Amino acid sequence: MNHDTYSDDYLRHILEATRVVAVVGASPRPNRPSHGVMRFLQRSGYRTIPVNPNAIGPNAGGDILGERCVGALADIAETVDMVDIFRRSEAAGGVVDEAIAIAAKFVWMQLGVRDDAAAARAEAHGIAVVMNRCPAIEIPRLGLASR
Repeated sequence: MNHDTYSDDYLRHILEATRVVAVVGASPRPNRPSHGVMRFLQRSGYRTIPVNPNAIGPNAGGDILGERCVGALADIAETVDMVDIFRRSEAAGGVVDEAIAIAAKFVWMQLGVRDDAAAARAEAHGIAVVMNRCPAIEIPRLGLASR
């Protein structure tokens, strides 16, 4: 697949088929992009699960936007449709491998995040991939209604 452009139908399919989103790199700090996108997804009717090992534990609180934070995708006890990656491109490959291991349906790499080799691995496992895009931009652009 060409990851420089995506058809509206491709993006719409992913966003409409997704119910549960694991937000990898979710931050408890309201000024961080991951926090704002997670809040947007919640308000749009998606179930979100924050994934950030630095946000759990005795000194970190453990909750982000009312959801219990987990340390890794493998710690999630329910089916995850989409893994939304807020990590540097260099770290995205490891997250994609975790997404493959939990049999996620979709991997979404945020603005500025791209790893073509990881995308190819995911696609070889039947996982649809989006890179360098933000669902909080695409949902309103596509005119998708809240759930």
